Amino acid sequence: MLVLVAPGQGAQTPGFLTPWLELPGAADRLGAWSDAIGLDLAHYGTQADADAIRDTAVAQPLLVAAGILSAEALGDITPGAVAGHSVGEFTAAAYADVLDDTAALTLVRKRGLAMADAAAITETGMSALLGGDPEVSVAHLEKLGLTPANINGAGQIVAAGTMEQLAALNEDKPEGVRKVVPLKVAGAFHTHHMGPAVEKLAEAAKELVPGDPRVTYVSNKDGKAVGTGAEVLERLVGQVANPVRWDLCMETFKELGVTALIEVCPGGTLTGLAKRALPGVQTLALKTPDDLDAARELIAEHA
Repeated sequence: MLVLVAPGQGAQTPGFLTPWLELPGAADRLGAWSDAIGLDLAHYGTQADADAIRDTAVAQPLLVAAGILSAEALGDITPGAVAGHSVGEFTAAAYADVLDDTAALTLVRKRGLAMADAAAITETGMSALLGGDPEVSVAHLEKLGLTPANINGAGQIVAAGTMEQLAALNEDKPEGVRKVVPLKVAGAFHTHHMGPAVEKLAEAAKELVPGDPRVTYVSNKDGKAVGTGAEVLERLVGQVANPVRWDLCMETFKELGVTALIEVCPGGTLTGLAKRALPGVQTLALKTPDDLDAARELIAEHA
């Protein structure tokens, strides 16, 4: 059984879309999406520097566009399940036909703008904790006033909060944590700091009519499979201020009997977690079109 997964913000790097635009029809697709959302995706995916694509309002639609393009390049396949980390859930929703591509990108563009506005209210950020016991780390973060915004499994938790709280964390790590790594994001996503963005996104979502997912859709809110488009859309809105439980998604992958995992472009983060948390599951990250042949071989064996 194959699961297709999509990464979240922070996975983007300068120029990562360049080789994908050489695929037949890709530039036209990206151009149409750019016109629809008022953002030059080709420019940001091929020419912009790291600071420019770190901007939340840019990074989010850019990642979803890249994920959809690379998933389409795999051909007409039916994975056993799909899932996404944070904004990657919009990629998964598009692939599962809950939202059409343009609707997903339009909504995620509004999400990025709303989250950027919310992040500007207070200076906040996120840091990854490597190693340690999850229960010990979560209790320690709460003591410091921080939120465990991403519980990723495989010994990784991401803390979010004000810059002062994150500075305190650097000076006072939880027992067993090897390292605290600041992330290249512009705010405390998946925390109460994003409350204003939830309100804006909820208003935008009222204009959409979602379809029910055509494949099993695993939600990062709690790792549960969601059967209706209405609930998927509701969760897409709420997850802006809710922690990401990728650890529970991987537990669900185990329960479903997943034997292979492909991470769409810009792959790497989620396959790294899967290698540690899902032993025996074959993994592949779509970084460039050069990875497509290997991905199709994996699909032929496991889809």
